[in-house]
Amino acid sequence: MWLSAALAAIAFSIAGSVHGETERTSTAVDDVRSYYLATGALDRAILQMQWGMPFYRVGQPVLNFQFPTGEAIVEIIPETARLNVNHIPAEQLYRLLLALGQDEAHATEITQSILDWRIPRLTGEGPLDGYYLNLSPSFRPRHASIEEIEELLSVKGMTPDLYYGTYVRDTSVAPPQLVARGGLRDCLSVWGTTGNVDVNGAAPAILALSGLSPEAIQAVVAQRPFHTAAEYFAFTQGNPMFARLRVGGNAMFTLRATARLRLPNGNLSDLRRKVSETIKFIPDGPENYVVMRWYDRG
Repeated sequence: MWLSAALAAIAFSIAGSVHGETERTSTAVDDVRSYYLATGALDRAILQMQWGMPFYRVGQPVLNFQFPTGEAIVEIIPETARLNVNHIPAEQLYRLLLALGQDEAHATEITQSILDWRIPRLTGEGPLDGYYLNLSPSFRPRHASIEEIEELLSVKGMTPDLYYGTYVRDTSVAPPQLVARGGLRDCLSVWGTTGNVDVNGAAPAILALSGLSPEAIQAVVAQRPFHTAAEYFAFTQGNPMFARLRVGGNAMFTLRATARLRLPNGNLSDLRRKVSETIKFIPDGPENYVVMRWYDRG
């Protein structure tokens, strides 16, 4: 009797382990399938952007694809909708941080940290070198142009919520709701603009930095995308407040694909897989475009 109970316990344990491994393997397989679904959506999005009308229009923010095995949504983010992290002046960087919800002391600290990180120092140490060398693990700041925007995660005072964005409580509505607030990665880029900003992809914080009032920002977000400069001019009526914004103007885009598999019952899986890439279109090149950066986890 005791032997039968022991064997039953062992059998239950083995069955539980087998079930768990089966579920884990199934999830891994779905992740791989979703990955290739997302990469295929990126390839199709690039083709449609090259083909133009009627597949894609300038300023279009997303492309939706339906496949037999699932669906994918590709976000199209022009690099001119973000500012160049290596050239943004200190005063603009400080005001951008304020627009992203930072208090004056924290905005000042991060502004000084980014400037110290990107300023070359041929001799001697910077004022923040001791801080980085006392970390575990320790490292030295670059003191050179930022090559990857993710370097901002290493600067003194930076937080994941500030870099990636977060959700904040909006008490202006009843009942209060959580609303998304973008991060620095939505506003700055190593390939960003040093001039006028693309109005179609600009984050609200960038629109505020460009001189727009809160009411104007809401109007722009509600009205876009603008497909032509004439359409945008008709909206602004020549108001100088909108002078620092434009439509298009660059050949570089970040494409972010989110894929979901289709289940046997026809519904979509809860598993979402993201991949993204930054590309530069070269109309006269042999491949028509080059991949500047690839993100396996979008």
